[in-house]
Parts: sequence; structure tokens; C-alpha cells
Amino acid sequence: MEESAARELLGAQRQATLTRISALTDDFEGIVATSSGSNLDDEHDPEGATVAFERAQVTALLDGARAHLDDLDRALARLAAGAYWVCERCSAPITSERLRARPAIRTCIRCAAARSPRLRKQPNRPPASENE
Repeated sequence: MEESAARELLGAQRQATLTRISALTDDFEGIVATSSGSNLDDEHDPEGATVAFERAQVTALLDGARAHLDDLDRALARLAAGAYWVCERCSAPITSERLRARPAIRTCIRCAAARSPRLRKQPNRPPASENE
């Protein structure tokens, strides 16, 4: 993947993430506004648990979107520094295929597999190839 393609992909994902953050922020503000005039005693209000759950769910989604935005910004900084294609753990190259699939990724497939208990415990999984 060329630098311009990587920059375009990261930019598109960044814009989509900003749109998602905006929508989730609107959702959160809507939940808060809707519940502000209701009974504040979530424990005894039959709808309280639902409102609290919705608020917590949107908060978690918003936190995830903000973390992804940070990852994308770090990826853009690595791209500008010429380190985008290099694994942060072992300095091996990260393949274009992996970067296309996960543009904000910072590690090669070997390092990702080594850190993932789920991937290590799969007995029938072939070892990661050099080209992944």
C-alpha cells in the first residue's frame, strides 16, 4: 500500500469515526434530556434500569469510538514519521493486507498472535506466516 492510499484510508476512517462520535454524543444527550424530567430514583423506577443501561451502553460506545480516533491519529503520526509499516513491538514489517484490514494497527500478525490468548489456545491454527 502506498503512502497516499494509507493516508486516504486513515482519513476516511477518521471522518467516519468523527461522525460516529457526533451521533453517539447526540444519542447520549437525548437520553439525558429525556430522563432529566423523570423520576431520578433509577432503583425503584421501572424505566430507570433501562435508562441507566442505555446511558451506560452509549457511554461505552462513545469511549470506544474516541479510543479508535486516538488510534487513527497515532497511525497518521506514524505515517508522517515513516514508521507506519513497522511493527511497534518487533520492528518487522506490517503487511499491506493487514494495514488495509485494520488501518490503525500497530503490530505485525506474529506479535498480535503472541499477545492474544484466544489465538494461542487454538490447537488447529497454523503458525503465522512471515507474510501475514
